[in-house]
Amino acid sequence: MAKLALVPTPIGNLEDITLRAIRYLKEADIIFAEDTRVTQKLLKHLGIQQKVISFHAHNEHRFLEKSVQIVEDSELAVLVSDAGTPAISDPGFLLVRACLQKNISIECLPGPSALIPAIVGSGFPCDKFIFEGFLPHKKGRQTRLKELSTEERTIIFYESPHKLVKTLAHFSEYFGEERAVSVSRELTKLFEETKRGTISEVLSYYTNKPPKGEIVIVVAGKK
Repeated sequence: MAKLALVPTPIGNLEDITLRAIRYLKEADIIFAEDTRVTQKLLKHLGIQQKVISFHAHNEHRFLEKSVQIVEDSELAVLVSDAGTPAISDPGFLLVRACLQKNISIECLPGPSALIPAIVGSGFPCDKFIFEGFLPHKKGRQTRLKELSTEERTIIFYESPHKLVKTLAHFSEYFGEERAVSVSRELTKLFEETKRGTISEVLSYYTNKPPKGEIVIVVAGKK
């Protein structure tokens, strides 16, 4: 019986991959990858040779029907993203939904995701939180920020380094410059850094020290 397995991959440190994830990668008939070059590098590190095909944000719509057929023709198909858990701000949702509509078995392995260490390390309440991922670039951005300004739960965002300062400036405008924030970048990597403080303080820090790497922003809920 055909099965699609979503396999998380390390967000930085390659030691974070699970034994079960390694086994699934070894046993897979086919691996769908966001960037085949990134995945091939991981497979080479693990000593695994498997067929890898591209499945990313720019081709998932037109390639969806063919991808489902490939899964149906396989005993085990694996979906990975470049880092972390597939479908979390990465391609995957469409394929999972389409496979479920075809009664194909879905299995999601637990594993790395940048949002969890970011919120746990922030020091903010993490019993209840909301994950926003990437904010809209233009249309709907102000509306969403206004809606979130009264949110009492901890809020988690993903952001690119070249947009961090602009986003923190928007947070200062809509959430208030004294709202507590925690910015983590390059989690699990050699130059991992977490900067905590008020939005004003963290904005000043990154204005004077342009950031690099993958970024997770954790904002304290409104008191």
